[in-house]
Amino acid sequence: MIECLVTTEVQKLLYQLNILLEQELKCQPKASGLRLIETAHDNGFRMTARLRDFEVKDLLSLTQFFGFKTETFSLAVNFLDRFLSKMKVQPKHLGCVGLSCFYLAVKAREEERNIPLATDLIRISQYRFTVSDMMRMEKILLEKLYWKAKTTTAFQFLQLYHLLIHENLSCERRKHLNFERLEAQLKACHCRIMFSKTKPSVLALSILALEIEEQKLLELKEVIECLQIHSKTNSRDLPFWKELVSKCLTEYSSNKCLKPNVQKLKWIVSGCTARQLKLSYYRITHLPTIPET
Repeated sequence: MIECLVTTEVQKLLYQLNILLEQELKCQPKASGLRLIETAHDNGFRMTARLRDFEVKDLLSLTQFFGFKTETFSLAVNFLDRFLSKMKVQPKHLGCVGLSCFYLAVKAREEERNIPLATDLIRISQYRFTVSDMMRMEKILLEKLYWKAKTTTAFQFLQLYHLLIHENLSCERRKHLNFERLEAQLKACHCRIMFSKTKPSVLALSILALEIEEQKLLELKEVIECLQIHSKTNSRDLPFWKELVSKCLTEYSSNKCLKPNVQKLKWIVSGCTARQLKLSYYRITHLPTIPET
């Protein structure tokens, strides 16, 4: 029970949270499969953590280029990790797998008028496979994911937790817990395979707990503890993952980290291709800078 959260609106949000908590274990990548990827040697024939992370950064570039929602990106990463943790994907097929996961997520989460043609998506991504190749891969993906295109993601938990916490903040204090900043932090974490090994609820709560500490919102400490108990998050898991999130965000903010690159996408749509694409395709939402702590 969450005794410190009692309003009617909060109870509605908690009901939604309970549904997500019941579903999240069914929508997680196989831990054993992720460990195999992390321990694989980069010999050109095995899927590795580096290749996976590089592919996710490409998907983030596409998300920014088209102006798609963070929810779409989070879903695409979930599809990709679940598939890679089940199947032995060769590096040469990773581009087709990644783009197919992305397209499935786009069709599941974006408005129909904003969904690009498959031919345009392949062209902009600079891949050489065909639309038929991607359609066949989509079918394989859906079969291996048991046709569960609507799945539980870390973004959904982050959104719900944020709404629940806002109910316990004054209007003046709410500006200190900016959701766009939290979204940017989640995107950065998705670019590291290590965060796919924990439950989406734990990742979302870790991001929020860290941000609350950094913003010195001390009045929310009890709320975080309540959410931790309600979500049945192990008392050791939250500090463990919070520390990893902190390290990830610090590294992401450094100049050494390779950021998603939308410039190559902007270049590839010049000339003939640009005239054929819709104007809405040029909405680029840049990932906000995450300052070092």
